[in-house]
Amino acid sequence: MYTPIQLDHANYGYAAISKYKLTGYLMTAQNVHHNLFQMSRLKSNRDRVATEYDSFAFLKEHACSELVERVSDVTRRFSFVLDWGSHDGRGASKLVKSKNVERAVCLETSPLFAIEARTRSLLAVSAPFECIPFLPNSFDLFVSTLSLHWLNDLPKFFGEVNKSLVPDGLFVAAMFGVGTLEELRQSLIEAEIEVSGGARSRLPPMPSLHDMATLLQQTGFALPVADIEPITVRYDDLFQLLKDIRGMGEQVPVFPKRHSIASRQLLNRTNEVYRRNYVQADGKIPATFQIIWLSGWTPSPNQPKALRPGSAKHSLADAIRPPEMLG
Repeated sequence: MYTPIQLDHANYGYAAISKYKLTGYLMTAQNVHHNLFQMSRLKSNRDRVATEYDSFAFLKEHACSELVERVSDVTRRFSFVLDWGSHDGRGASKLVKSKNVERAVCLETSPLFAIEARTRSLLAVSAPFECIPFLPNSFDLFVSTLSLHWLNDLPKFFGEVNKSLVPDGLFVAAMFGVGTLEELRQSLIEAEIEVSGGARSRLPPMPSLHDMATLLQQTGFALPVADIEPITVRYDDLFQLLKDIRGMGEQVPVFPKRHSIASRQLLNRTNEVYRRNYVQADGKIPATFQIIWLSGWTPSPNQPKALRPGSAKHSLADAIRPPEMLG
């Protein structure tokens, strides 16, 4: 786990991001809502930004570099990896350049992003966002960075991930979790109450660390691990942040009946509230992104297993007893 990473809007790049350790981070559980996101809107959002994505991909770049580090910590070589929700394929590209992965295929809902991935000499397939159009037991590594949070049915999808992997296959993913853009969420609510006398939910619900750790276990993954990495990006104002969200293709893809465009009056008031409540000493405002990291293995007979309760041959009391007390 990590302490918050902080970088300025004017100084993006992986070199500007440094990692530190964190202990004891607690998140509030939220239910994952079904049938909230409209996949055609998500595809349009991604198509719109594909050719200019590199200018806004600083979080994706960081997550992909971290992904390679995590996969490299595993002492085995993977023959075939699926990079699901791959955007422009930079994650798969980094993996095949490492010593751990032989071949990779990118799966992306945006045909234009798939084209960008092919410019990296990768095999890239465009398919509906919520499906995995491959035979069971096709891959020994399944990865995803910053895409899972748009799924309508995470439990069903995790079950499909499990099926797509061979026994003793590895699943590693990064996704935005609860607490992401919390400053923006609170500022929007407060501003809309002032402007309209009431507020609607304009940012999507996000799963918690506890939710995702539990889901790994419930969907049959062995040796599950979940941790969280907070990243804070600092901006001059709200409008820089909104430009980045759009440039990432991260506008909320909800159904039209649940969506309304924020008025200029509301955005201006939100910017004022944001600055009033969160401005830092140098005049910048923070935007927090909580990245949940997940990993788990498909079951296999040769995996290590927990000892049966009561099977220990030595007492913990003996282990911590001072030497002079041992007979």
